[in-house]
Amino acid sequence: MTSFSKTSLAETWGRFRAELSHAFSTRSKAEEFSIEDLALLERVADAVVKRRMAAPAMVFLESLGPMNFLGSQALYFLTPIIDWAFNVKEVEQVAYLLERRDTISRLLALIGTKSAPQVPQGAAAK
Repeated sequence: MTSFSKTSLAETWGRFRAELSHAFSTRSKAEEFSIEDLALLERVADAVVKRRMAAPAMVFLESLGPMNFLGSQALYFLTPIIDWAFNVKEVEQVAYLLERRDTISRLLALIGTKSAPQVPQGAAAK
C-alpha cells in the first residue's frame, strides 16, 4: 500500500486545483488582434456609421454579446451556403473573431468613436 506524506498530498492537491481552476473558465487567453482582424472590424464599423445605423447596431450588439460564440458556430455552419454572396475568408475571419469575448466590446468602441460628433477645434474653447 502506498503511503502519502503531507508534502506529496499537498503538492498533488495544489496541482489538481491549479488545473481545475481553468476547467470551466469562460475567458480565453489574452490574445492580441491581428492587423487583418483590426482592419475587418474597422470596415464593419465604417459601414455601420456610413449607413447611419450606429445606435441600432450598438443596441443589437449589446444584446447579442453573451451569445457571440453561438453566432460564430452558426457562421461556420452556414459558410457553404453564404459563400456565393460573401468572401469565404472574411466569413471565417468574422466567425473566428466572434469566438472571442472581447471582439464585441472592441467593435462597440469603434462604432461609438466613429459615430461621435466631431467638434471643430475652435468650438471647444467657446
